[in-house]
Amino acid sequence: MSRIGKAPIGVPKGVSVNITDNNTIAIKGPKGEMKWQFPEAMKVSTTGETVTIERPDDTTQNRTLHGLTRSIIANMVTGVGHGYHKVLEISGVGYRAQVQGKKLIFTLGYSHPVEFALPEGIQASVDQKQTQITLTGIDKQLLGQVAADIRALRKPNIYKGKGIRYAGERIKLKVGKAGKK
Repeated sequence: MSRIGKAPIGVPKGVSVNITDNNTIAIKGPKGEMKWQFPEAMKVSTTGETVTIERPDDTTQNRTLHGLTRSIIANMVTGVGHGYHKVLEISGVGYRAQVQGKKLIFTLGYSHPVEFALPEGIQASVDQKQTQITLTGIDKQLLGQVAADIRALRKPNIYKGKGIRYAGERIKLKVGKAGKK
């Protein structure tokens, strides 16, 4: 058995789980609602305040889907119950960000400001110094992808450390060229 797949998922109060006959699971909570169509081979069942996932046999395909299905459903339950957030830091002279409606406007040392449209379900806020972006949402995968796309606008420079990075990300700085003698 998969160590991840066999673990039951606890459903907190205020979150409801509904499984339909066409392999769709719908989870509602205080933060929102998510639906996902899980693989046909997996058997998802709810008992009281837990959700369990079972697989029919030990084929390689079913073993991999077992843990994946459990992880995705657990992320959905956490997302609609508590939500997720990611923090990005901007470092560099003159580098900053601001929120305008559903867009983030970046000044990243290019000759023009960079606009980034936020997808549906993701909210952003910027601190007073305009150097820290907090992204929030209920979909863990979408939130991580948006954070990666924003980071890709100006990756941290390995010589000076300027750019956009995740909060707590450590960049190993390289030594520059040695002066001529």
